[in-house]
Amino acid sequence: MVAVQPIDSAAETVRPPPLEPPPTPANVFAGRMVAIAVASALLMEFVDATALSTALPTLARAFHTDPIHLKLALTSYILALAVVAPASGWVADRYGPRRVFLIAMGVFLAASVMCGLSHSLGELVAFRILQGLGGAMMTPVGRLIVVGSSPREQLVSAMSWYTMPALVGPLTGPAIAGLILHFADWPFIFFVNVPIGLLGMVAVLRFVPKLKQPDPGKFDTFGFIVVAVGLTALVGAAETIGVNLVPPVVQIGAALIAVGSAVVFWLHFRRQPRPVLAVGLLRFQTFRTSLIGGTLVRLGIGATPFLLPLLLQVGLGWSPLKAGLASAAQAVGILVFKPVAPRIIRHFGFKRVLAATNIIVAAVTMAPGFFRASTPLWLIVALFAVGGFFRSMQFTSINTIAFADVPQSAVSRATTLSTVVQQVGMALGISFGALVLHLTRGAGGVLTPDRFTLPFIAVGAITLVAGPFYQTLAPDAGSNVSGHRG
Repeated sequence: MVAVQPIDSAAETVRPPPLEPPPTPANVFAGRMVAIAVASALLMEFVDATALSTALPTLARAFHTDPIHLKLALTSYILALAVVAPASGWVADRYGPRRVFLIAMGVFLAASVMCGLSHSLGELVAFRILQGLGGAMMTPVGRLIVVGSSPREQLVSAMSWYTMPALVGPLTGPAIAGLILHFADWPFIFFVNVPIGLLGMVAVLRFVPKLKQPDPGKFDTFGFIVVAVGLTALVGAAETIGVNLVPPVVQIGAALIAVGSAVVFWLHFRRQPRPVLAVGLLRFQTFRTSLIGGTLVRLGIGATPFLLPLLLQVGLGWSPLKAGLASAAQAVGILVFKPVAPRIIRHFGFKRVLAATNIIVAAVTMAPGFFRASTPLWLIVALFAVGGFFRSMQFTSINTIAFADVPQSAVSRATTLSTVVQQVGMALGISFGALVLHLTRGAGGVLTPDRFTLPFIAVGAITLVAGPFYQTLAPDAGSNVSGHRG
């Protein structure tokens, strides 16, 4: 999420002659400002999500509930986002990306205020669902704006800026939450979204152009309903398995509905010229690999925002402020990586970057499971910083290569499918991490540090499964956007 570094003369000689005039400084600056404006708005969403994670132990005490049940406050938002996101591409094409983006921000801000006024876990979950309705349009439409406003040769830089909130938000969010919980009370975790969101809206109005989108045609209402029912059943089954929230027959029924919905949608997709989820785009290998590999990575590390605050605050007995500040050390890794991101990807290529960083990301994902009261603070902070560096490299590569071969006319549909799959992966990751933690703790057991070892190892192992998929990429995969010449 930084400007592309100047290309040295040696690198310039191996690049083929441009098919069109190179971008002017004015165009490059305009593209960066669009990405930054959208990123500043999305920062609100990611800060909110990670700040809430840090506050989970506090909310458990405030609402007098089991900390593991607080996962509903996270997955309810993700589920709402995943269910509504399939309509985002069509809505953006029909009414204009900028207008939709601004309306989504307004919905998110209003829901944030309501979350801060909640008096029970049920109310919080309901208003988090409303937040998800706004977020469902913000994330995919924001990506559509960035991709649609950036020349291909500037896409790595633009996506680097765009993905900054997804990386910085999880870092600054815990620190902000720690400070708020130290000096105020948990509702201000949501109220802080208001000034951030208003500034983001001003930036969008100032720098984001009104993009002209192709006619989206007729909306696939039947497909949308099938997808909504299937995703709700899938996440519902994952949320309730093993924690005795509903009878087993309900869990089995939800799982069968999810499978049946997938079959029905596949049959529907084969007959529908413009389905709500354009699964036909999986024919592009770079997009397919990004989707599968990225989902596995998110399945693994998606559980971290849920597990880590419980480990640090409940298992190790840290205060929210100490836990938040320590977690924010990952920002150092991100800030170090961002200036060199385009150069690293251009030099090594997407395949080698993704394959190598996947192993390291899996290792640092497992590492917190071995934290104990005797673990030096400097070592914990160092591991967070290393994790931030390599996760930044992984996600920048995943998000960029996804659009390397997708035609411009299909970008909105690609962003929709990508967003839905990513969010479902995150929700399932949280459910999986919570399930393993519940099983290792046992009935009524105390959340001591050793109870977190197996959950972190399990989610790290899932992250590692993405490696073989990255290895299927060609050595020069995505070279049209990275400039890599193997």
